[in-house]
Amino acid sequence: MRDLVLASLLLLITKPATAQSVNSAPESAHTGDAYRVTTRLVLVDAQVLDKKTKVPVNTLKPDDLEVYEDGVQQQISLFSQDELPLSVVLLFDLTDSVRPVLKPLAEGAQRALEHLKPEDEVAVMVYAATAHIIQDFTTDRSQAAAAIARASRMESGEAAFFNEALFKAAEHLSSRPNARRIIIWLTDDVPNIPSEEIKVRYARSLGKYEPHSEKEAFEELFRTGTLVCTLLKRSEISDQESARRDSQTIMNRMLYPPGEVYKYTQMTGGRVVESSGKKLDRQLAGLIDEIRLRYCLGYRPSSAKARGKYCAIKVKLSPELRKSQKNLVVEAKSGYYR
Repeated sequence: MRDLVLASLLLLITKPATAQSVNSAPESAHTGDAYRVTTRLVLVDAQVLDKKTKVPVNTLKPDDLEVYEDGVQQQISLFSQDELPLSVVLLFDLTDSVRPVLKPLAEGAQRALEHLKPEDEVAVMVYAATAHIIQDFTTDRSQAAAAIARASRMESGEAAFFNEALFKAAEHLSSRPNARRIIIWLTDDVPNIPSEEIKVRYARSLGKYEPHSEKEAFEELFRTGTLVCTLLKRSEISDQESARRDSQTIMNRMLYPPGEVYKYTQMTGGRVVESSGKKLDRQLAGLIDEIRLRYCLGYRPSSAKARGKYCAIKVKLSPELRKSQKNLVVEAKSGYYR
């Protein structure tokens, strides 16, 4: 089955689309007696959950799901589960309240990463005010686990700039055109709003540095077709920061948009898993299993649109399934850029 799906992709995608999306409508050109046909595919990761239990439903058939682009139903030409390889960026927050959690995660990282398939690849990125790759994409699980261990020993007093981190992670994934692109993000939801003390302390090192905005981060996520899943580590510090953030003025929010954990995951079709930190390695393994078994849907858009235009996506259950299974909900990305 896997070979059939990959062969179908090769036949359908004659030129890789960097966003795992369509850059232009199907077209043909006549040159003498030769015809050139270009067909490209939009790929959409989708997950179906039980509303009450949040348990994934992994037994659906192609006729059970429908895909709409800008309100127009599309014909699904590719339907698979656990067939395409994964390219995963493990994105770690280096703020004070998150860093201690990385140590127990590092101890169990090797076991968690074994839940990936041999052809799946992992990169490790850390961030505070800026983001850095400490291990590029590798299929060697020991290298990835060693990078997580290195991350657990790293420190930063900078504020955590969510939008910058998500932009850089998605940008790094743009180099992986033949895989499902995933960010697994460990954070405590303390946003990128630097205090006056931090701004003074790091003014020299940051200089005129301008982190990417939330809008730019979402554009890059949609352009690359990246799914964001979050391991959210709650702490006393993060709860205090959340309360402080709720009382901030509109001006502060405009100057330092916080970046919303749930917004990033919801808009890209991902999932937030809240954790105390004690079972993080097992939760990482469980999240990998869920990601691998998500549905991958492919379609060729029915209408021509300009390059760079945003197209809204909606994945729905079929009318028959909606009637018989009213407890199910679909999670998928909200759109993409052609």
